[in-house]
Amino acid sequence: MALIDTHCHLDAAEFDADRESVIQEALKNNIQMMVVPAVHRSNFEAVTQLAQTHSCCAHALGIHPMYVSKSQPEDLAFLEQEIAKQIKSEHPPVAIGEIGLDFFIPDFDKALQEYFFVEQLKIAKQYELPVILHVRRSIDDILKHLRKHKVRGGIAHAFNGSRQQADAFIGLGFKLGFGGSLTYPRALKIRELISTLPLDSLVLETDAPDIPPEWLKNDKRNSPNQLLNISQVIASLRHIKHSQVTEITTNNALEILPNLSKLFTRPHVIH
Repeated sequence: MALIDTHCHLDAAEFDADRESVIQEALKNNIQMMVVPAVHRSNFEAVTQLAQTHSCCAHALGIHPMYVSKSQPEDLAFLEQEIAKQIKSEHPPVAIGEIGLDFFIPDFDKALQEYFFVEQLKIAKQYELPVILHVRRSIDDILKHLRKHKVRGGIAHAFNGSRQQADAFIGLGFKLGFGGSLTYPRALKIRELISTLPLDSLVLETDAPDIPPEWLKNDKRNSPNQLLNISQVIASLRHIKHSQVTEITTNNALEILPNLSKLFTRPHVIH
C-alpha cells in the first residue's frame, strides 16, 4: 500500500521552481496522495488548483491562526461560499484547514484567533467535514473548543503534547499527525508517543517545506518524498515491519478524511 502525506504546503513559494518534479519524486517514493491545506483566503485558489490538476493532491480550505491578523470577518463568509461551491464537485475539499490556535508567535491576539477558530469549526460542522488543526502551545484551549463545538474529528497536525492530551484528542475522534520532528534522537517525548500510542491513532505528514527531518540538518527544504524515510523511522521505533506502518497509517488517513478515500482510488501517473 502507498503512503499518504496528510499535510504539506506544495503551493508554497519554495516549490515554484520545481513543483512538478517534487510531485513526481514523491510518487516514485510511494507517496500516492498529498493533502495541501490552505492558510489564508489568498491561497484558496492555489490549493484548489493543485487538487484539480494533480490526481495525487487533495486540498483543505481554512484560515491559519498565524494569518488571522491579516484576515477579515468577510473572509469567513468567503470560506463558507467556497466550501458550498466545491463540496459536491469532482475535487471536494477533504477538510477545513489549516485552522487552530498558536500561542507561540509574538504578540498573538488570543481573542481574534479564537473567533476565527470557532467560526471555522461551525463551518466544518455545517458541512460535516473534518478539520486539520494547528495546535502549537494551545492544545488545552483547542480541546476546550472541540468539546463545545463537536466536529467529525480530524487531524491534530504536528502533535507535540502529552500522552493525556493525545488521549483526549483520540477520544474526540481525532488522529495525530507526526513528521520530521520524530526523526531527531533528542525528541524524546515525541518518540515516546510514537512508540506507545495506538497505531490506529497515527497519520503521517511532512509539513513541507517546513519541519525537515534530521538528515536534512535544518538547512534544506523539506519535501513530501521524505515521508518514506520518516515512516521507516517509525517502524524502527516500534519494532514492526515498515509495511505495517504504511498500511495502518494510510488506512487511518482514509478513515479520518472520507473525501480523501474517494480520490485515493484514482490512478496516478508517474511521468
